[in-house]
Amino acid sequence: MFLTEYFPWMGIIFALVLMVLIALKVYTVVTMGVCQSQNRLDGKIVIITGGSAGIGRETALDLAGRGARVILACRNLNKSFRVRDDIISATNNPNVEVRELDLSSLQSVRSFASGILKSEAKLDVLINNAGCAGASKKLTEDGLEYQMQTNHFGHFLLTNLLLGVLLTTENSRIINVSSSYHTTCKKLDMSNINFTREKTGEGILEIYAASKVCNILFTRQLAKKLKSMGGSVTVNALHPGAIRTEILNTFGLWMRLGLFMSSFFMKTAKQGAQTTIDLAVNDQWANVTGEFFSDCKISKMSKVAQGDALATKLWDVSEELVNLSPEEKSLNPE
Repeated sequence: MFLTEYFPWMGIIFALVLMVLIALKVYTVVTMGVCQSQNRLDGKIVIITGGSAGIGRETALDLAGRGARVILACRNLNKSFRVRDDIISATNNPNVEVRELDLSSLQSVRSFASGILKSEAKLDVLINNAGCAGASKKLTEDGLEYQMQTNHFGHFLLTNLLLGVLLTTENSRIINVSSSYHTTCKKLDMSNINFTREKTGEGILEIYAASKVCNILFTRQLAKKLKSMGGSVTVNALHPGAIRTEILNTFGLWMRLGLFMSSFFMKTAKQGAQTTIDLAVNDQWANVTGEFFSDCKISKMSKVAQGDALATKLWDVSEELVNLSPEEKSLNPE
């Protein structure tokens, strides 16, 4: 009141800013993709990495509500068991289970995949959802950069290890959660894809962007390999949107503050899960593969993400860095 009394024009500016903010929020909501498919998933088996929080949890809740048997592949078991119980209570679907998976450990990935191959005769949907953003640069026990391993190398290995059961399942789907932030990566240095060589100006967000490009390149290369076999497995990547989830807690203080201030325009976890859900259930995408989606429709990817030679090179380097054995490679489509 004091300011507007002595500076009446400030009231006008405040009103205009408020109107713009409201208009932007309305636009965000109106253009937001929502899964319209009512398809059931009774008898289907779904694996969701990072299914205990954020969009992973919302995806698990939705797919369990459609009758799917959902396997939550998570690192934090205590939290995951609570989430499992909540999903079972909310959906009346008892077929929700938790299995341990730490993507920052290749041994954990191999142990998880081994358990799946022993217990499951089929796998209808693999959702590579887990990820981290803004984590401090460090190497894992496998000698891989933490963000790169969590976001790309771990999922690359997991998917390769599960290809055998996916290939024997009719119309199975692989869904990789990427990000539109991949467009900020203007060049992917394959000689330093593990970011072990220091580079001027390199930061945690640059590594995150590179890992998200890798998600798409991996998706496109795998789609090409699967197509050559004439099989029915599809693989697509997606941008869920800017989401208000726990992943924001991994950023530094100032970044978190900035994200908090912009959270008014962010999606909820449920809204952010819609594209993942749509790719998992919608008949419209049954034969679509190698694409990048946003808001439940095909979207543009960066020029870097479209590089065929880069996708081939990334596959070869990733095989080497995760130490994919000849036996494990034998599951790969040629």
